[in-house]
Amino acid sequence: MSGYCGAARIYDAVNADIDYSAWADFITKGLSRFGEGRAEPELVLDLACGTGRLTHELAARGFDMTGVDLSPEMLEIARERCAGQNVLLLCQDMRSFELYGTVGAVVCCLDSVNHLTEDGDLDECFSHVHNYLVPGGVFIFDINTRLRFEDSYGELAYVFPGTTDDGRETFCAWQNDYDPETRICDFGVTVFSESERGTGLYTRSEDEWAERYYTLGEIRSALSRAGMRFAASAGAAEGEVLPAGLDWDAPVTRGCGKIHIAAVAVK
Repeated sequence: MSGYCGAARIYDAVNADIDYSAWADFITKGLSRFGEGRAEPELVLDLACGTGRLTHELAARGFDMTGVDLSPEMLEIARERCAGQNVLLLCQDMRSFELYGTVGAVVCCLDSVNHLTEDGDLDECFSHVHNYLVPGGVFIFDINTRLRFEDSYGELAYVFPGTTDDGRETFCAWQNDYDPETRICDFGVTVFSESERGTGLYTRSEDEWAERYYTLGEIRSALSRAGMRFAASAGAAEGEVLPAGLDWDAPVTRGCGKIHIAAVAVK
């Protein structure tokens, strides 16, 4: 399974247009709706939490957060961002993580589930999620659709100029290679980061990772095998991250680039 190392420092700059506050609102609505009459969970796991932007937003809403991610570099940024909040951060694999006890909900966002590329990865991850959820606990996550893999990823190349939180310029050269037979897209990323603000001196780092396209049917089957009941799916249009109006009833159509999914642990 791939992770983010050299790209960690520019990750937020590349995703600067994502409204994580709205995403946290969307998740909170889902937790209330699919929690089967229970009060909102106090303990929430943010699986593959990355730089902690969503973790921070959910903690600000009063949730007792645990964040798990495989990348020490991403967790270093998350630790800075969540300083002073009730957040526990753990460097672990999303297929084999271990917690100190159960949680009321698990969230796994920004197509992190698509990073499970090997056969059996999905079952391992979902089994661990089910294991640490309380009975009736909610699992909320999202996946990228075939449209996003074929149109937005494909064999395209991108260059992202950006600025880090401390004002240093960055440039990210991003090359995609999608194989429709394996349904895996490989990403190669070269990052140029200004060593010190205003110096014009840059350091270079390279990173690579992969994502796998899963059908909604495959996801539903994996949830069932893990002991979770599929509760809902909501579509976000291609080019968008969240459903229009943060609506959990937004239909999943061929024009969707992302699908948000809610499931409930059956125990």
